[in-house]
Amino acid sequence: MEALKTGWDFFQKEILGMGWLSRFISTLLNACGFDTTGRVGGSIQFFLYDTIKIMVLLGVLILIISYIQSYFPPERTKKILGRFHGIGANIIAALLGTVTPFCSCSSIPLFIGFTNAGLPLGVTFSFLISSPMVDLGSLVLLMSIFGWKVAVLYVALGLVIAVAGGTLIQKLHLENQVEAYIRNGRVMDAPQEELHFKDRMKYAWEQVVSTAKKVAPYVFIGVGIGAMIHNWIPEAFIIKVLGNDNPFGVVLATIAGVPMYADIFGTIPIAEALLAKGALLGVVLSFMMGVTTLSLPSMIMLRKAVKMKLLGIFVAICTIGIIVVGYFFNAIQYFIV
Repeated sequence: MEALKTGWDFFQKEILGMGWLSRFISTLLNACGFDTTGRVGGSIQFFLYDTIKIMVLLGVLILIISYIQSYFPPERTKKILGRFHGIGANIIAALLGTVTPFCSCSSIPLFIGFTNAGLPLGVTFSFLISSPMVDLGSLVLLMSIFGWKVAVLYVALGLVIAVAGGTLIQKLHLENQVEAYIRNGRVMDAPQEELHFKDRMKYAWEQVVSTAKKVAPYVFIGVGIGAMIHNWIPEAFIIKVLGNDNPFGVVLATIAGVPMYADIFGTIPIAEALLAKGALLGVVLSFMMGVTTLSLPSMIMLRKAVKMKLLGIFVAICTIGIIVVGYFFNAIQYFIV
């Protein structure tokens, strides 16, 4: 058992966390005359290490996820979802959301397509909530920083929010709150081309290049903000605003995420820096969920597809779910970290 734990710790710290890369960059910067324990050297070390780590993990994860995703084009996904009913359909939709696009703005066109194809509204909302909030990429990246317990709980609770939110929307019978051009649309059933291994790998690599280009600016910005928080903002200030001294830290963090637009890859370095400075775990994870699920640009896009009443209910469900999850993680932080 001890050998298994040692092996897992090595995998988490050296493979997922790339501890060797951190030591290498630190040694290189010290050799160049930078003091990595100081503000400037520490900021450079944080920026280089987190940028390289996230982009490498991003490339590997997107390659794997996109290969899996090649088996689930929209038409096939629609047929799979159509076989299930009730809460089972919501669960399958939430799970399928884990192998689809990495940000809410990319998920909304698929949500529109599923709704247009006649899938139950609650099912499509379970997909819409799950897709940006939890995916296989977030599971691996969270494991690399916060450990497997936090990562698994984060994904599990995100799926609970997606299933519960979709189920509630279905029970409220809000189909008339979807814009008419979507409700009255028609989708043609086109046969899916059978892809071979080479075709799927080509598709996966194209997704790696395309997604890397799209998210790289957000990663750079996120890592830059994380480096500033990690090395320039006093720890006492972070603890006062986002630590135990502020019972409303989770609420503030959730609201603070709304104006931003990024995916999980851009928010992780900020979360990592906040946690290192003394912010509570639930506060940090609420911020991540708020950014990925409730960002203002994605809400503007969603408003084009649904009316204000449905949009308001969607935002309320996600906000309440995120805040509850945040306080839950705050309560159990010292048992799982």
